[in-house]
Amino acid sequence: MAEAHDGTSGETAGKAVAPQQDHSAPPPAVAVVRADRIPNPGFPPERLRVTDLDPKKAKHAERTISLLFFLSVIGSVLAVVAYILFPIDDQDPSTIRLNNMLIGVGITLGLLGIGIGAVHWSKALMHGHEQVEERHPTRGSDESRERAVEIFREANAESGFTRRTLVRNSLIGAVVATPIPAIALFRDLAPAEDPVALLKHTMWDTGVRLTRDPSGTPIKASEVTIGSAFHVIPEGLAELESHRLEEKAKAAVLLMRLPIDELNEREDRAGWSYDGIVAYSKICTHVGCPVALYEQQTHHLLCPCHQSQFDVANHCAVIFGPAARPLPQLPITVDEEGYLVAQSDFTEPVGPSFWERAL
Repeated sequence: MAEAHDGTSGETAGKAVAPQQDHSAPPPAVAVVRADRIPNPGFPPERLRVTDLDPKKAKHAERTISLLFFLSVIGSVLAVVAYILFPIDDQDPSTIRLNNMLIGVGITLGLLGIGIGAVHWSKALMHGHEQVEERHPTRGSDESRERAVEIFREANAESGFTRRTLVRNSLIGAVVATPIPAIALFRDLAPAEDPVALLKHTMWDTGVRLTRDPSGTPIKASEVTIGSAFHVIPEGLAELESHRLEEKAKAAVLLMRLPIDELNEREDRAGWSYDGIVAYSKICTHVGCPVALYEQQTHHLLCPCHQSQFDVANHCAVIFGPAARPLPQLPITVDEEGYLVAQSDFTEPVGPSFWERAL
């Protein structure tokens, strides 16, 4: 029988030879455990602190923590007292510095006292051993839930929250006192009087002349041409020595003149304008921004803050934007010398609209 060149027989030469299995490779689905894997070192043994070994040191730490919490209470009260006893005088800039400094010191003591006291409590009195808690994305078993309750009990016992009444009560007092300065400061931002009544009345009254802002020069009707717009304040505002900005924020007015045939007036307001001249509050009824952009071709007023638009030809009705109501109109006329004057105050509150205000 003929032989193949490699020395095998002819029968085996025409057949495929199965590859030899590598017995050194691991069979499928078998994990390989490496012998050089670093073992879990675990947690180091808990090192006892001085407060753990000496009850006197623990008592001293407890008193220190309580002192810090009481210092927090004193700081919070000090901030309120300083705010009341050292008010800000608009004519004396030094009172601003003194008021800010004392309030800042009080609030700083209030926050630092409670913060440092809590950290000192955790480091000096609470147990310091480390532990690992596995987290589960779903509801745990009844055994794990019972263990969670047990852990809360152990944490309570280790922290001494219910046992160390001095620390607990001083902490509660510090937490309660900390927001007091904020309450006092933010509460005083509101006007002392009813804001609705304050916004219902401005410096405008019968016979008060319309004057230019800021010079205070009276305006004659003949000076207001068609398409022009005047920024107006009531006569006497520029001479005020106190609350000038507050009064201007309520009484600022825009004065415009339209062709009479393009001015659409309601019957009950037919006498509020003079020869096509109308006056409207400059304060937007959305959030109180100044409405200072007038487009003379369309007779539209634009608030640049949030793009509310008002139609001057139709009693400043809102035609776009978030404003809730038209701009209040100031009834005007002229006096014997031809100067524009107010017929009365605004008949509705000026400024932003809010749900609890009754018009």
